[in-house]
Amino acid sequence: MDLNKEEYLKDLIEIKYGNVKSFSEHAGLKYTTVRSILERGVLNAKVENVIKICDALGIKPEDILKVEDSIINDTNKKMIQLNPDRQQNVYNYADNQLKEQNGKVVNLPLVGKSAANPTELTYGDVEIEHDDFADVPHGADTAIRIQGDSMEPLIHDGQIIFYHRQEEVENGEIAIVEIDGDGVTCKQIYYDYTSDEVILRSINKKYEPRHVKDDQVRIIGRVIL
Repeated sequence: MDLNKEEYLKDLIEIKYGNVKSFSEHAGLKYTTVRSILERGVLNAKVENVIKICDALGIKPEDILKVEDSIINDTNKKMIQLNPDRQQNVYNYADNQLKEQNGKVVNLPLVGKSAANPTELTYGDVEIEHDDFADVPHGADTAIRIQGDSMEPLIHDGQIIFYHRQEEVENGEIAIVEIDGDGVTCKQIYYDYTSDEVILRSINKKYEPRHVKDDQVRIIGRVIL
């Protein structure tokens, strides 16, 4: 792989002068100035300082400009040949890699699907795999893929959402719940204490609220958006 501009200069400096400190003294520049140029980029440096560096190394400023970041250029050349969907895939992968590099990717369990329509419950609240996720909300410890449209427009069919595993939620909070030990759904939770019922409410207005006896409902976790 070709060197980038800063690596190219650093290699020349070490070959000719052994280290940056010795080179700085010879070039008549402060050590911190040279270090800053090598770290922040030649193109961000003052022109007069770049000229001094080139003079001390016996090269021309245009020689630096000819040094390309080959992997970036090669990637760009390939990117423009891709259709828009594939370009987005490449961008998403690169973005995720950057977040992982910066410590922003979290490995969480991804459990079986949850139905957003309580009349079409998905069975088996079973942890099926672990996966890496970026931009995980604070406090979330599990991910789940939603099936159905009853929580739209807030939560979409096929969307992966995150929740914190807990056995209780407050009125109005969105939760992952199990009904009758059979299926798992995602709903806004309300309590009717006079009738000992839990009301499972959809955000999508085309679905009616569902009333279930509280002993038929198990709260699995609170959804964190």
